[in-house]
Amino acid sequence: MKLDRPSSHLSLLFLVLLTPLCGSAENRPNILWICTDQQRFDTIRSMGNPHILTPNLDQLVASGVGFTHAYCQAVTCTPSRASFLTGMYPDAIRACMNGNDHWAEAAPLITKTLADAGYDCGLTGKLHLSSTAGRTEKRPDDGYRFFKFSHDPHDRKEGNDYTDWLRSQGTSRTRLLEEHGGALPPEFHQTTWCTDRALEFVQQKHDSPWLLSLNIFAPHSLGGRMYPPEGYTQRFDLESLPGPWFRDSDLSAQDHLAEVDFQTRPRKYGKQESQLYQAKYWAMIEHIDEQVGRLLAALEETGQRKNTIIIFTSDHGESLGDHGLRRKGCRFYEGLVRVPLIISWPTRYRKGLKSHALVELTDLVPTLLEATGLRVSPTLQGKSLASILEGRSDPHRHRNFVRCIYYRALTGKSYGSMIRTRHHKLVIYHGHELGELFNLRKDPHEHENLWENPAYAPLRFELMKTAFDAAAFATDLGPRRVGGH
Repeated sequence: MKLDRPSSHLSLLFLVLLTPLCGSAENRPNILWICTDQQRFDTIRSMGNPHILTPNLDQLVASGVGFTHAYCQAVTCTPSRASFLTGMYPDAIRACMNGNDHWAEAAPLITKTLADAGYDCGLTGKLHLSSTAGRTEKRPDDGYRFFKFSHDPHDRKEGNDYTDWLRSQGTSRTRLLEEHGGALPPEFHQTTWCTDRALEFVQQKHDSPWLLSLNIFAPHSLGGRMYPPEGYTQRFDLESLPGPWFRDSDLSAQDHLAEVDFQTRPRKYGKQESQLYQAKYWAMIEHIDEQVGRLLAALEETGQRKNTIIIFTSDHGESLGDHGLRRKGCRFYEGLVRVPLIISWPTRYRKGLKSHALVELTDLVPTLLEATGLRVSPTLQGKSLASILEGRSDPHRHRNFVRCIYYRALTGKSYGSMIRTRHHKLVIYHGHELGELFNLRKDPHEHENLWENPAYAPLRFELMKTAFDAAAFATDLGPRRVGGH
């Protein structure tokens, strides 16, 4: 198999030149980067979900490129976010788990690179490059001037601008939930608050191009419970919802993986329970869609839309009952690793294209460097999507495989790697005699594990070698080489 071999000389990453290749600073695009939390790929109407209403995201697809096979590089927040903010794999930048004390600064964040190049950078919502457990997250040198932080909607005494805002309104999330039967009025939902702060930034007078990271916590659950805004779940006809991808045989398959970390234990969920959980999840996404609409309208009203790149994606997915699992952990099923990705720039990128190419979230950094006229370091492991976006290459071919890892992300004892080609997926659970191999063309919902099928032994060997090579090429080689010996 031909490998997408990345350079991995991390110290050279700091040599990315900040001189624009073409055009003045005034002509460089603004960037609105919307990243939801735990949103799986099959959650947008125009991208194949007939049960959900997402007119604003549909409009974004119509004005840009929707990628049907975009994959995160880790199935938990911190390593995924570190990866797509640097264009590097988590294991190449010492960012493999949630709960870390601080960001290791092993590679520059794209926001810092753009700030150094003259961009005005802002953030509203999550950052999550280090732990927030019992404390305020330690900020790295991230380049953000405007910083309205809310890791999650929990009531916190400090370190949560959303909590402070609720307090200024004479209320709290706990009080609102009590008053509204376990739901939040839409105007008090964290998703709305994040968007309000984003509008505040977008509508400011800017003397330079800007980048805004809008990092909404939804549709992530809290303690296993979904909290959609009041009235949104009722929009769905529960009986019509499809429920999860599940077979009874999935329970024995998951029991076989019992020693490998996951946030929930496998079980068979009842039909109504599954449909209600799905409706609450999709309800939060419909609310997100409405906030995207508010931002699109503001960009149009202020004359900024034509020269603004909009990225819509998520850090990882949600099991949603597939295979008897909810939430996330050390598994690599499509609902967990495959995420939405839409990129729109009306004056330069193709419109209404749905690309079926295999792409990674690492590909976003080099894409943005090209779009902003900055030089792209050859050490980046992402591959720019510019040729697809600009119509210069086959829109359905980009990578031979995509890669995702899980190293010590929950309890610190589980390690896993995934290689996904066009038609097959290999998963290795390191330290165990366990693995998974799926023929995605015949078994798209991943119910038939072919790991021990002798007919697939040659393919398993080939994909294991691919995974081994990919891990080697992601290694941090230390200081750059300056001599022959």
